[in-house]
Amino acid sequence: MKFLLTSSGICNPSIADALVDLLGKPVAESTALFIPTAVYPFPGGGERAWKAIHGRASIPLTQLGWRSLGMLELTALPTIREENWVPAVREADALLVWGGDVLYLTYWLRQSGLADLFPSLSDTVYVGVSAGSIAVTPYNCDAEFDRGFVPDGSDMAQSADRALGLVDFTLYPHLNHPDMEDAQLSHIQKWASEIPVPTYAIDDNTAIKVVDGTVDVISEGDWRLINP
Repeated sequence: MKFLLTSSGICNPSIADALVDLLGKPVAESTALFIPTAVYPFPGGGERAWKAIHGRASIPLTQLGWRSLGMLELTALPTIREENWVPAVREADALLVWGGDVLYLTYWLRQSGLADLFPSLSDTVYVGVSAGSIAVTPYNCDAEFDRGFVPDGSDMAQSADRALGLVDFTLYPHLNHPDMEDAQLSHIQKWASEIPVPTYAIDDNTAIKVVDGTVDVISEGDWRLINP
């Protein structure tokens, strides 16, 4: 797959240009499937998902003028025949993966079978927002936070600190966000010091573009590369 891993969506011209470059054509000529699943564990998750689907969230993603836009709900996929959803995934130009709970999203990417398809989607652009971006890295920087949303008796929290590992670096979004104490650079550096792969700390005006393992930082803001 081709990856555009964002902290806060397609929020500036540089990231928008990177998306078009990955698609190989304008957004208006491209099809996308939107995955809202990660936001459901949070209070008001259903309302947040509705706003994101309808382009009413403050983070630009679904409201970019896609030629067609569908929804792919991961929690429903295990109950649906594969021939009724897999073709739509293969035909989509982009998968738009919303933010929220990394642990919940990673769990359902696996349980749904979608993660098993990723290696065969060589032309598909994976566009992540926050948790949607972290999910494809090897390590979940939000593991401690995410454990607080696991239902009693669930085994979901097993290996909470690990994600899919589709790229060879990890990602910490929302760098120095004024409302997120754990996103301050000093905290990120402490967390990254215990991770055996490079960590990109990116603010809300930065994205990471990955094609065939080649990493490019797209930024109109601030970012740091923290090596192990």
